[in-house]
Amino acid sequence: MILENPVATGNTASIYLHDGKIIKSFNDYLPKTEAEYEANKQRYAYAHGLPVPYVFEVTEINGKQAIIMEYVPGQTMGKTVLGDMAKAEQYIGVSVDIQLKIHDVRADNFELMTDKLNRQLLSVSVLSGRQKNFLLEKLMNMQYEKRLCHGDFHVFNLIMNQTGVTVIDWVDASAGDIKADVYRTYLLYSQNSMELANLYLRIYCEKSGLFQDDIFAWEPIIAGAKLSENVTSEKAGRLLEIVGRYCPL
Repeated sequence: MILENPVATGNTASIYLHDGKIIKSFNDYLPKTEAEYEANKQRYAYAHGLPVPYVFEVTEINGKQAIIMEYVPGQTMGKTVLGDMAKAEQYIGVSVDIQLKIHDVRADNFELMTDKLNRQLLSVSVLSGRQKNFLLEKLMNMQYEKRLCHGDFHVFNLIMNQTGVTVIDWVDASAGDIKADVYRTYLLYSQNSMELANLYLRIYCEKSGLFQDDIFAWEPIIAGAKLSENVTSEKAGRLLEIVGRYCPL
């Protein structure tokens, strides 16, 4: 099979549209279980009635592990929002309704969010030992009910068409505290638009009954863990500033 001209390329994989299906081809440096691991998360979400692409199979194509899944036509909700900011509140409201459905699912068989965050925090070189200890202890003391968390939920991971909205990119899904998942979404929005971030947070709190203070209890942990990702120096500085408000160097 010849795969050419990916429709999208990320840090871990390239996405191709081939024969009416989506093929996610993973980079060589990843563990050989990566495709199956991600596919199982997507299958779990699909089995619980969430709007996700159907997974046909996990296979190997041209020496690379790959997931073959349903192609969902349409454009991202993010592109729609950017094209008509006057409707941002409407679309964010729709996205929150979907996220609430995700958060309503128990995820006892998923990787624990706390395990992932622990690994990420330990790997961050720009945090001082004092800051790491503070964040790890705070993480250890968090009490919550294990719910399905997408881990990278935002309007650019939502595909819209005439039949509805589909949630893509489940690689970061975990079993964790929905408040941490909400804060991560807020943080992702705030890096580009505080207006959009505050709109999202207000709507989520209104629809869920959660309090902003409880969501922001996760702020230093999520900001610190995000430093383990491939972020720009500008974003890294902002994340360090957030952590520093709670625990200076």
